[in-house]
Amino acid sequence: MLMNNTHKANKQTISSAYTNSIEVIFRDVDSFGHVNNAVYFTYLETIRVKYFQELKTRSGIDAMDMIVAQATCNYKSPAYIAEQLDISIGITRFGKKSFDCMYTVNTDKGRKIASAKTIQVAYDYNTNTSVVVPEQFKQAVIEYQGGLCFPEM
Repeated sequence: MLMNNTHKANKQTISSAYTNSIEVIFRDVDSFGHVNNAVYFTYLETIRVKYFQELKTRSGIDAMDMIVAQATCNYKSPAYIAEQLDISIGITRFGKKSFDCMYTVNTDKGRKIASAKTIQVAYDYNTNTSVVVPEQFKQAVIEYQGGLCFPEM
């Protein structure tokens, strides 16, 4: 029997693994007065880096490198200068060499701004090749998150 090594979240698990806030500043806003669509990817990167720094600190797994293979963002409503954005991230799927992160972006007052997804690939920068996601990393994520999470979209 062939075992599927892919782990997916179900909607009964936790809503997010990590949340942090970012204030919208002047340089983030375009000529229309709202956050430019490209800036959201910088917000996602910032939160993703903070999440993995937190995860690595708690689990001691600092040997795995990764690269973003895909990034998508669905915009719900505009964000404006001086708004505080609460950005949540959680890992929702593990594949053999990749895993998915889901994000929600809301104002601190609860208005939905965007939802997003990135696909990360475990990567060896010395050989420039993808590698298998280490089981130690998967286990550390599941322990930290309390399972695979499924953020409310």
